[in-house]
This record gives sequence, structure tokens and C-alpha cells, in this order.
Amino acid sequence: MTPIRVLPGLAALFLATAAPAAEFAVAPVTIDETKAVFGTVESRDAVLARARIAGTVRDVRIDEGSDVAEGEVVATIVDDKLAIQQRAADARVQALSSELANAQTDFARAEELLKTGSGTQARVDAARTAVEVLVNQLAAAEADRAVIAAQSAEGDVLAPAGGRILRVPVTEGSVVMAGEEIALIAGGGYFLRLALPERHAAEITEGSTVHVGDRPGGAGHAGRLAKVYPQIAEGRVLADVEVDGLGDYFVGERTLVWIPVGTRTVLSVPPEAIATRHGVDYVRLAGEPPMDVAVIQGPRFEANGATRVEILSGLRAGDRVMLP
Repeated sequence: MTPIRVLPGLAALFLATAAPAAEFAVAPVTIDETKAVFGTVESRDAVLARARIAGTVRDVRIDEGSDVAEGEVVATIVDDKLAIQQRAADARVQALSSELANAQTDFARAEELLKTGSGTQARVDAARTAVEVLVNQLAAAEADRAVIAAQSAEGDVLAPAGGRILRVPVTEGSVVMAGEEIALIAGGGYFLRLALPERHAAEITEGSTVHVGDRPGGAGHAGRLAKVYPQIAEGRVLADVEVDGLGDYFVGERTLVWIPVGTRTVLSVPPEAIATRHGVDYVRLAGEPPMDVAVIQGPRFEANGATRVEILSGLRAGDRVMLP
């Protein structure tokens, strides 16, 4: 007996008609209306590490992109005159220390002579005064030496905050003045700065959830609209978005952000309800008999934890769509 062969398409049709199909009731759904804009990565703080003394840059310990901690030495500035002044201050302290030792010896000798009756009270008083004068002079010289030492220590340029180095405009051997920039540090974390058309100013609200586009080598993120600035400049309203995972972004990098600017009502169906034949999308409406209807698809979105496809035309509210 010759076996009967069933074509694959007929077999699929037989199974589809034999198995009961589920139905999906088409109903209006309210979704967020989003606008795609570019956001720029900004650092919360941009602080300058400045020179505290004038001199020559001898040691630059950082470069663009380096990470630094607060208080870390980023460069060293040397003023050769301070070293000479330091040696002069040390010599003056040593000289005054020697004079003070001699004055103390004379004072002790004058007191001994006064006790034996060979000296006078006037000589003792003069010796005591000389000791006190030299003590005060020595204290002043030591203070001057401490000031010079402190100035030399200020040659170390410290990072005023922790973060990433953005700019180093000096090199070793550069001559700088007090207050000049040695490095620019981005710290305090990162956020996205958006510039939206002013027509959306009244439609965006703080606390809204936004979606940050994918980066090369990384996935997208969900963010929160943290601040909307009240001033509109050049037809743009500024807004800040907080996003986790921006630590490895470049400051100034631009990335695409979808931000909600309102709501709209759409009709949608599950993706599996759509079948494409010869480049045309169809859905099957329940009825006697079932009927295929051509539709035009819109974007996909999430509704109540399920994926839905917006239907731009071909369906109306109340239609019952058959699911495979």
C-alpha cells in the first residue's frame, strides 16, 4: 500500500485548526510618550589643584585620566631661593644659640661674683637683660626658619578632592606663579545633563524614570530625572539625570536618552499574534469564520510585565485577536 504524504504547510494548517487557540481582547492602553535627546556626561565637581608658591615644576606625578585621592600630592614646585633662605635661617639660629650660651655663662659668673662681694648688682642686671634679649632673638629666628620651612612644604601641590584628572596644563620644568592651575580634577560622581526644547518644559517632572541608551561595550541603564532647572536659555530647558554606572564614562561624552514628555493611548497585541506573509503583517480575528486582517506595527513596549506591540492601524477597541 502506498503511504500518504502530507505537505508540511498542510500539516501545520491541520494542527492549527485542530488545536484550540487562545484569544486576546484589544483594549486601549496608556503609555508614556518619550523623546530621544542627547545627554552629556558631567562631573558634579570640577576643582582646580593650584600652585601655592611660585617656582619651577620639578615633579608631575599624575597625567590625564589618572585617579587621585583627596590630599594626594600631584606635583612638586621648587623655589631655589627658599633653600638659600633656609640655610641663612639655620645659620642665624646657630649664631644666636652660641651668643645665648655665652650670655648665660656671663650671667652665671656675674651672680657668683655678686655672692662673693666682688661684683655689682648692675652687672648682674645687665647680664640678665642680655640673656633675655638673646632668648627673644633666638625665638624670632626660629619662627622665621619655621616660616621658610612651611613655604618650602607648600611646594607640594595637593589634590583638593578625590576624582579623575581631566587636564594637566604644565610639564616638568614649567615656571608657575602662586595660584596657577596645575591640574583639573573631576570629582563627586557623574550625572547626565540634558537640554530639551522649551515646548517640553511643562511636561517633564522631577522623579520620572528615563532610559539611557546602550554604549559600545556596555548595556543601557535606567535613570531618574533628578532636577529640572527653572530658567530657559536659547529655547532649551536644562535637566539633570542620575544614573548608576556612569563612573567609567568620559566627561563630556554624549549618549542617547529617552525621557517621558507626556502620555498617549494606543492599541496593542502580543508579538506572537502577528504573522508576516509576503512582507505584510496580519493578525487573525476570532469569529465564524476567523478573518485575517492586515495591520501596521508600531514600537514595542512593556505593559504589566508583558511585551506588547503597538498597532497603528487595522484594529479597533473590542476586537478579539486569536493567539497561536
